[in-house]
Amino acid sequence: MRIALYEPDIPQNTGTILRTCACLGVEAHIIEPAGFPVTDRAFRRAGMDYLDQVTIVRHTSFAAFDGWRQAEGLNLVLLTTAAEHSYLDHHYGAGDVLLLGRESAGVPEAVHRAADVRVRVPIRPGLRSLNIAVAAALVAGEALRQTGGFPSISTPPTV
Repeated sequence: MRIALYEPDIPQNTGTILRTCACLGVEAHIIEPAGFPVTDRAFRRAGMDYLDQVTIVRHTSFAAFDGWRQAEGLNLVLLTTAAEHSYLDHHYGAGDVLLLGRESAGVPEAVHRAADVRVRVPIRPGLRSLNIAVAAALVAGEALRQTGGFPSISTPPTV
């Protein structure tokens, strides 16, 4: 399972998603350009103390990302408020990449067309959307539950 961020523009959300990836053992992909520096140094300066625990793959463009994804034979699952189907109704596979768009603008139509599947988190009518990091955690949790991909709980967590 992988989470990809399309041209993220809010560093705090990216940091939260990277922490989620670290804790769940999910690879993170950042599709540039981002609205902030996406270097290890910038992440460390922002207090990203889990940076050594997450695999981050950077892609210079969506075309580069999509070429990599297709070469690997991975399915692209786009989280979007424009989807007709709930994320709870989708059957996930271990080779899925969960793609989240820019916080300010989502993804362009070409990226929508490139997705194999489009899903949404159902929310109450009249509300626009959840925070992107919350949506990522919800969908990743369901995908990992379905695929048996959660880390095993072998020792009590440290506090």
